[in-house]
Amino acid sequence: MEALIVKDYTTSLTLTSPYTSNLSDHFMPPRKRDTVYQDPLAKLTDFEFDENVVSVFEDMINRSVPGYATIVHNLSHFAARFVEPNTQCYDLGCSLGASTLAMRKSIEDKKGTRIISVDTSADMIKRAKGYIESDSSSIPVEFKQADIRDISIENASMVVLNFTLQFLPIEDREKLLQNVFSGMNKGACLILSEKIRFNDEAIQETLTAVHHQFKREQGYSDLEISQKRDAIENIMKQESSDTHIQRLQGVGFEHTAQWHQNTAFCSFLAIK
Repeated sequence: MEALIVKDYTTSLTLTSPYTSNLSDHFMPPRKRDTVYQDPLAKLTDFEFDENVVSVFEDMINRSVPGYATIVHNLSHFAARFVEPNTQCYDLGCSLGASTLAMRKSIEDKKGTRIISVDTSADMIKRAKGYIESDSSSIPVEFKQADIRDISIENASMVVLNFTLQFLPIEDREKLLQNVFSGMNKGACLILSEKIRFNDEAIQETLTAVHHQFKREQGYSDLEISQKRDAIENIMKQESSDTHIQRLQGVGFEHTAQWHQNTAFCSFLAIK
């Protein structure tokens, strides 16, 4: 199993991955190129994390989300600061396990700690397990194929929702965060990463255009950009940064901040 690659396409340099100790493995491009929306589709269906998407997901997210590598890389730093021995970390909506591996990298000294990684996609879980098996860390990881709304959070020192909440119905988001908050220990942290929407339409239009140009620079055609946008708009409902902060504060988080932003892609830190 090859190492999972995260490349920051906003610069000309490939970032060394935080996922394994053998950093020399990571000076290579992602293995399989995303061509899911390359050809004209007679009928567009809603985007889903099926086998076609899973097989190219490394490439898709790196070429679609500016700053993704920076977010994932910094998860290891947050984990080093917040994770305590004999506690649990949660990666909710773990996909291929990038966040799991980033946390795992920096908590080797946190004895008795384990990571619980959850995703609804069996294909994602299967590939994520392969990456964990090839990783040198001894921190145990338990994978669960389940809806994150059905997961009980217990004794948590760190929880990650990395571009996951945006795929839940808006009416379910507060309840999920209440469940997360209730299962976190005092002083624990939540990292919530989301694509946001701007209240100012001029800003929204401008940063959407900048994001589309970013995707063109990564090799996506206008057809690919348009077809994916149409496929995903019904299942990914974006909210403003203020809405996310207010919701986090509303469920009880004592300290909240937006710590990262690249165009519309943001990450929030919340501390209990």
